Amino acid sequence: MRNHLYLLPFVLLLTVPVLAQKKAHRHPSDKRTLADTLPVVMPYNRLIDAAGTALFFGDPKLENHTLDLTPIPNTSQLVIEDRYGMAVLDRTTRKIIYRWSLSEAPATKGLMSTFSGIEAFVFRGQTYLVWGASEREKGRSGVVIATWANGKIGTVELLPFGPTAPSPLSLPNDVAVRMEGDDCFLYIALNGNNQLVKVRLADRQTVWTAPTGVAPYGVALAGSRVFVTNWAGPVPDANTTLETAGVPWGQAYTDPRTGAIARGTVSVIDQATGRVETELAVGLHPNAILASPDERFLYVANGNSDHISVIDAQRRQVTDSIFVGLFGEQTRYVGSSPNALALDAAGTTLYVANGLDNAVAVVSLAGAPAGGNRVRGYIPTQAYPSGLVRLDNELYVTNLEATGARALTSVEQAGGRNAGRKAFNSHRQLASFSIIPVPTETELNAYTERVRKLSLQFRLALAERLPRPNAKPRPVPERIGEPSVFQHVVYIIKENRTYDQVLGDMPEGNGMPSLCVFGDSVTPNQHKLARDFVLLDNYYVSGKSSAEGHHWADAAMVTDYTEKSVRAWFRSYPHVLYDALVYNKNGLIWNNALDHGKTVRVYGEACTCEYDKQQYDWLKLYRMRQAGQSFAFTNTTTIARVRPILAMDFPGCDDESISDQMRADAFIKELNEAAARPGDTWPNLMVMSLPNDHTAGMSPKFPTPRAMVADNDLAVGRMVEAILKSRFAANTVIFITEDDSQAGWDHVSAYRTTGFVISPYSRLRRTISTNYNQTSMVRTIEQILGLPPMNVIDATALPMFDCFVDKPDMTTYEALPNRVPLDEMNKPLSALRGKARHYARQSKEEAEEGIDTGEDALNNRILWFWAKGNTPYPQGR
Repeated sequence: MRNHLYLLPFVLLLTVPVLAQKKAHRHPSDKRTLADTLPVVMPYNRLIDAAGTALFFGDPKLENHTLDLTPIPNTSQLVIEDRYGMAVLDRTTRKIIYRWSLSEAPATKGLMSTFSGIEAFVFRGQTYLVWGASEREKGRSGVVIATWANGKIGTVELLPFGPTAPSPLSLPNDVAVRMEGDDCFLYIALNGNNQLVKVRLADRQTVWTAPTGVAPYGVALAGSRVFVTNWAGPVPDANTTLETAGVPWGQAYTDPRTGAIARGTVSVIDQATGRVETELAVGLHPNAILASPDERFLYVANGNSDHISVIDAQRRQVTDSIFVGLFGEQTRYVGSSPNALALDAAGTTLYVANGLDNAVAVVSLAGAPAGGNRVRGYIPTQAYPSGLVRLDNELYVTNLEATGARALTSVEQAGGRNAGRKAFNSHRQLASFSIIPVPTETELNAYTERVRKLSLQFRLALAERLPRPNAKPRPVPERIGEPSVFQHVVYIIKENRTYDQVLGDMPEGNGMPSLCVFGDSVTPNQHKLARDFVLLDNYYVSGKSSAEGHHWADAAMVTDYTEKSVRAWFRSYPHVLYDALVYNKNGLIWNNALDHGKTVRVYGEACTCEYDKQQYDWLKLYRMRQAGQSFAFTNTTTIARVRPILAMDFPGCDDESISDQMRADAFIKELNEAAARPGDTWPNLMVMSLPNDHTAGMSPKFPTPRAMVADNDLAVGRMVEAILKSRFAANTVIFITEDDSQAGWDHVSAYRTTGFVISPYSRLRRTISTNYNQTSMVRTIEQILGLPPMNVIDATALPMFDCFVDKPDMTTYEALPNRVPLDEMNKPLSALRGKARHYARQSKEEAEEGIDTGEDALNNRILWFWAKGNTPYPQGR
């Protein structure tokens, strides 16, 4: 019998005596790694123990994600859309009987499936499959039209759609199909063009093109009208005085407090003429839309509002709103992320895929009073359900994140030795989908209780406990609002390393030395900090790349937009958070702090650094610093709330041509200026991006990877020394995390990374193996500063109590000098041959495009070759 670790008595946890409040936060999973045993631990305070049967598929050398699914007419089969193509499930045998990749056809080679939306239909005796696909790098976009016969794909063509300025991609997404007389028509949302097109299938001709709102996503037909969800709301009026921000490509209305999209809409378009009749206001991030069987009503999933809008199709009005968030409408938290819909045949039960709840909400549409509680319960799924179909008495669910990046891969040691060691990388992930029998009422009640426990709901009550009068200051208060000994938090976000890459050589922790390529000789300060304070060997990032990682690090969650974009990144690779669609409704840590009266300074995060890149390269800027010379640059941000608090003398994080020593110089200068002023004017919260441990691979214009990591390490050491020698040392805590762990291998988990907690109250000089992650770090910062949680994820995170004691040790810190020359440059192309030259060329192209351009797996291969030479790159099983 399985050991269900999550079945800790709920009532007991909420009646623990006051003096044991820290224990009240505990859960058995806190002592686990991200091991593949049920319930599976995810790196963001969620456990996976799904109902039904889950099937996995995909190339283990790739990062696979399932997106959507639909039945194939007149068969017992379902076609499943994934990022690289499609798979077919035989419902009778419950087996995948066919797999097809977009790379197999000349017309679609190099493309990836877009966000969601596949249709299967019969026209003139031929079965067709249609879905959107695009290729960001070459600007190709279109709808894949494939014939299906005899159990396999037949002919394949791409119906192309050109971009409309300023978009470089038309980006077709959802497709609706309708027979009108003897003809078949496709209604296609062009997400990049802000358009809906009607296409006659017989001759592939466009009948009409209609304007929509910003980033149209879902399409549904009802009566004589087409309804289109607009992910980013209406197109802003040219003369508006309201806040707008960029959503590549173009602008959208945004909330000046948070930076998030401020409106969501549904365009209503006449089916025959393409005339736009009206645009209805719904919730935030409307994505999936579904018509009732009789086409009287439409249901819209609002991914950033956690509710379903109900539209009366004939009256063209929103008539109801159904809250489907797991933790109830009475809480202020968001983050359930509804993003897919299905109906039973009678149209009386709605199924809603709640992405970050890892659950399907079951909603009654019959008999409940307007505004009443319609949610009957929740069904546990694997991670991030993204597509739903109900057929007969079964639910079929695509799980966009499956159980995470857990594809074990053989790793050879130097010299070709392989002792059977296995490791993980964040870009090795299998796709999955689930088959779940529709539960009875009794089963649904049990499932609902399971979902709540898997979501660690008991911590919500702890986050809501009122502060006690006369509570003594503690490093991490037991209740939000109680005093902390800390008045200042420095939060440093670095780039892309795993634990084993950096600290795998430390015998004090759970490391694999053979995977350690930036060990003590490269990162002496990080090793010393781990030994002098705490070594966290069970600490995890929550996402798989920088586009996810910075939002997880700053907001403790990601939106439906980020999840639907994962691995493809068609519209943006938003590691510097310049795309308003990545912001959740409640915003990020800095606006949370500002909203609660705290002072904030942002160093390099959420901004772009602009300067004359033709005039300056890494070596020139480095030598100018050595000579005491400065250079002109400007930090810009798309976020109104960040502009007044952005450090303009600290170079932004999106450019690795700038040494991290320059960033350390700027920070230390401001620290010293604050220390010289009377009183305490140093900010309560300082959020910093320190990016150069990302490296520029083997690009000839940059230092070697180890030199860039050494640069980053020295900057960390210098800043820690400056803080702990300042007059603010006694009331300051420093948190350091990587944004993600994508550029390396780790033998425990693809998500495991380095994390540091540094303060006079953190000189434990021991290893802490509590399961912490980025959301734990964000929650701890909130707990210290007296800030409420921002969403359902950080509200259920475990504060990092284990990293502190009540008695301070005021010993200062002396930064260790770099052991690798910081200007140890990569070799020029003329000195290289074969694979080295090939990877150096690719590194050069990547560096010219800027840090974190989205070629994640390529950068990983380049670093592996640089560190391991011709030792074979890890292969999938």
